[in-house]
Amino acid sequence: MSQIQDAKNVVLRFQEALDSCSIDELTNVLEQHTAEQYLWRGMHPFYEQHSAKATTDVFWLPLREAFAPLQRRTDVFLAGNNALHDKDPGENNEDQIWVCSMGHFFGLFDKPWLGVPPTGKMVFLRYAEFNCVQDGKIVESAFFCDVISIMQQAGQYPLPPQTGAFFMHPGPRTHDGLLFTEKDPAEGIKTLAVLEEMVADLHMLNETGNDNCPPELLARTWNDDMIWYGPAGIGATYTIPRYQKQHQYPFRENLKDKVFNGHIARFAEGNYACFFGWANLSNTATGGFLGMTGNDTKAEMRVVDVYRREGDKLAENWVFIDLLHYLSMQGLDVLERMRKSLLP
Repeated sequence: MSQIQDAKNVVLRFQEALDSCSIDELTNVLEQHTAEQYLWRGMHPFYEQHSAKATTDVFWLPLREAFAPLQRRTDVFLAGNNALHDKDPGENNEDQIWVCSMGHFFGLFDKPWLGVPPTGKMVFLRYAEFNCVQDGKIVESAFFCDVISIMQQAGQYPLPPQTGAFFMHPGPRTHDGLLFTEKDPAEGIKTLAVLEEMVADLHMLNETGNDNCPPELLARTWNDDMIWYGPAGIGATYTIPRYQKQHQYPFRENLKDKVFNGHIARFAEGNYACFFGWANLSNTATGGFLGMTGNDTKAEMRVVDVYRREGDKLAENWVFIDLLHYLSMQGLDVLERMRKSLLP
């Protein structure tokens, strides 16, 4: 069995144990499956945690208490060697293997979560989880989830009207995103090549300041009927022209000083690829993005992208952006504002 398949099995065993254990067993399960020097990264307001117990206390325990019983529905599962690992001269020569899982958690929203009032109804929490596996243990994790979508489902939507559509985002159109067994390495290489070309095109736009690129530029790496599933606050959109109108142009025209800071992990397997950064991007809002006003603060965007390739181009893209952290850097704590507004 290959190292990649071993890493997948480590993560699958961890998820099965975590999802089936009682609340009292959460810390023990994390300690059994993670390394002693474990690093967990989460979105605002969770941030970096450096032990299994801290991760449980800050994230898993409040989540399980609020949305019980909690179920995981995975739509995409893939693994691969970090394509960025060998580009860092400070790293050793061993492969750095990451596993990505993406889908939804759902449960009955019966207790408050982060101050969001419960609905007593079923809610869906989009998530993307990255786990780095070494020597049979998870040494590092990044967990992104769409907190704003929970606010939206609870009737507490905190932002101006979004440019895209809001709904429960489906999994891949082809229903083949669960790569529990290894795929032909040649297919992953092909997917990663398309992804690298797309990333280079975006970097070029940042360098040139071209905020109104023609659809032909996107068509180099995207199918015409692309689907972009963005986070709550932005929404989802379909086809290149509508993607440009409903996300790309508002994003590019209303942000300046855009800098690509790089990714922590980027890998592909079969027709799927993914990456995340901490932070991927830095920019300054000039006014209009998310319907918000401008300011002089350079803020960070921590982003996850999960892609499906169809043929020679990208077809679907699931996106997570830590918008709560991005806005907090500009002086707006969305969750704190909501909590104050709910006080009697």
